[in-house]
Amino acid sequence: MAVKIIKDQCKGCTKCVKECPFDAITMIEKIANIGPKCTNCGTCVDVCPFQAIENVQEDKKGEVDISLYHDVWVFMEQRDGELAKVSVELLGEGKRLAAEIGCKLAAVLCGDKVDNLVNEIFEYGADKVYYANNPELKSYNTDAYNKAIYEAILKYKPEVVLLGATHVGRDLGPCLAVQCGTGLTADCTKLEIDPENKQLQQTRPAFGGNLMATILIPKHRPQMATVRPGVMEKPVKKAGAKGELIELTVEFKDGDIRTKVLEIVKGLTEQVSLTDAKIIVSGGAGLGNADGFKLIKQLADKLGGVVGSSRAAVDAGWIDHSHQVGQTGTTVKPTIYFACGISGAIQHLAGMQNSGYIVAINKNDNAPIFEVADYGIVGDLYKVIPALIDALG
Repeated sequence: MAVKIIKDQCKGCTKCVKECPFDAITMIEKIANIGPKCTNCGTCVDVCPFQAIENVQEDKKGEVDISLYHDVWVFMEQRDGELAKVSVELLGEGKRLAAEIGCKLAAVLCGDKVDNLVNEIFEYGADKVYYANNPELKSYNTDAYNKAIYEAILKYKPEVVLLGATHVGRDLGPCLAVQCGTGLTADCTKLEIDPENKQLQQTRPAFGGNLMATILIPKHRPQMATVRPGVMEKPVKKAGAKGELIELTVEFKDGDIRTKVLEIVKGLTEQVSLTDAKIIVSGGAGLGNADGFKLIKQLADKLGGVVGSSRAAVDAGWIDHSHQVGQTGTTVKPTIYFACGISGAIQHLAGMQNSGYIVAINKNDNAPIFEVADYGIVGDLYKVIPALIDALG
């Protein structure tokens, strides 16, 4: 059996919401809505004074009618009124997926008075923008963003929901998936549409990066995935492009938001933007010690690039994690990538192998890094790098 709302009879009295022992009922535009937390206990059926809730026979337990779900949604992460780069990348990927499915591309934007971003999102290819504008959404908060987007998903029923695999996306994505009773594939590096059944094929590294797993969500909706920054192509911006704006009404009552942002303190350490860098010079265990990064930085500065690192160097405490490139760090795609003293473990290769040109410097001529390098220099990096700096003038 399954619980169903008879919308024409529902008066929005909220008695079912208060009596539900599993917090499975929410009010959307003064109409009760049954969420995936429902256990079909029947409490709401008994307490409804308007006979607006009934038990109906369910053909297949736990499955949903996937024909009701349409469109590809992209969560547009923003901070201080600026769109995250990965969200823009996902608009380009989402447009391609929507075209293959035969549906529209929609973006979900949450914030406080970030109206200026709506037109920018249209210019990057969105057909629709669902916009939740509320002071409580100014800074990211799990409860607030989850409530706003979950209610939108319940009402508009997207087929696919994509989020960037950032700190925000990795927090929000699983919360939404649990609320929606669906699956989520984390840290995807490739998305494809099955031409036969139009299902989303979500590919990600598995078993320490030793193989690539393709995951499907055949019986539940929406199909959800977080995608690593830097692995998708940024779409071309079309000035003046327009689309459909749907404003989301979000109301918060006491208890909806369990945490409060008191203050935002920006880190005092040097910030590095690996995903935006055109040139990256990375150091690994072959440096021998933390002082080796002084030489790495000299070459990076000479080239107008930024400093990266392998996991081994971060684990050794030689450099901050924000510089780490690889499966457990940042996925990058610069024009030129220098790998200095990096052996080329598969976890590191997963994060940089799509670079335009790869230059490897290692004294071990059998190092795996040379298998993916466009240019390889066998030698002591403490001699090779100073020679490169001198040659650059």
